[in-house]
Amino acid sequence: MQWSTEFIIPESQFPISHQSKVLSLGSCFAQTIGQKMIDSKMNCLVNPFGTIFHPMILGDLLNHALFQDKMEENGVIERDGVFFYFGAHSDLHGFSKEDLEQKYAVKLAEVKEYLETGTHLILTFGTSWIYETEEFGRVANCHKLPQKQFSKKLVSLEAMVLHLGHVFGNFSRVYPNLKIILTVSPVRHIKDGIPENQLSKSLLRVLCNELEKRYHNIIYFPAYEILIDELRDYRFYKEDLIHPSEKAENYIWEKWSKAYFSQETQAKNQELQKIKLELAHRPLNPNSEAHQKFLQNLLQKLERLNEEFDFSEEMVMVQKQLE
Repeated sequence: MQWSTEFIIPESQFPISHQSKVLSLGSCFAQTIGQKMIDSKMNCLVNPFGTIFHPMILGDLLNHALFQDKMEENGVIERDGVFFYFGAHSDLHGFSKEDLEQKYAVKLAEVKEYLETGTHLILTFGTSWIYETEEFGRVANCHKLPQKQFSKKLVSLEAMVLHLGHVFGNFSRVYPNLKIILTVSPVRHIKDGIPENQLSKSLLRVLCNELEKRYHNIIYFPAYEILIDELRDYRFYKEDLIHPSEKAENYIWEKWSKAYFSQETQAKNQELQKIKLELAHRPLNPNSEAHQKFLQNLLQKLERLNEEFDFSEEMVMVQKQLE
């Protein structure tokens, strides 16, 4: 008996390998897929401004990185001796206004470097709902301030297409070789309401389709559809019934790998995963002859792989155990 409707994702025309340089920005899926690539020893910068949910905020940050804009002073707030910026997640914070400005400038420079020398940009859209203030305009994060200080609205498809179209228009001239992969986050924003969340996600999906049609260097990966339609069961969510479970994340990663990685890259990732499991091994008797032999074999594997990947820290850790 067939318990799910599986659909085939074609092999991507924008393949990713261990020689690629990837920038992953956006909602939780950007974090998940980016971290899995980092774990596979790929060159990937993940959410330097923290988790960002709205497409227009992502567009703002990309434009700011392109032009190296300074932080806007009317967007800086202070709470309990910590300084935050309305244009970024609370993960980016400082202990003085100057500290925050410096950290923000460093992140913008880091993102621009990845855009200039990178191969792929992954953008994951989380919601079409946005919060705004009268002074600053649209905000990336409310930083736990009272909700009465913000107005909330559903941004129209036309406004999002216009905004991101402007950003990608700039990119097509400045970074003509950059490949852009769009996804819609499968994380459910049920605080907005179930019907409201579905409306929001629908707009995001049409947004991705419109951008994909307009630009030859943009493609879409169906992370949202895999979880919502193919998996389609609450057992594939965490206890909060909002975020995908680890099994779901691994399933989507497998789909991602088959679509974006060559057979050679997939084989390398499998080998690296085995090494990761061996590094996590905790023996009952670390001084036993069997475990010492296991460590020596592991060190030899790391020395061989270190010619292609950076395993210097892992090698030091194994050498200390041998000592």
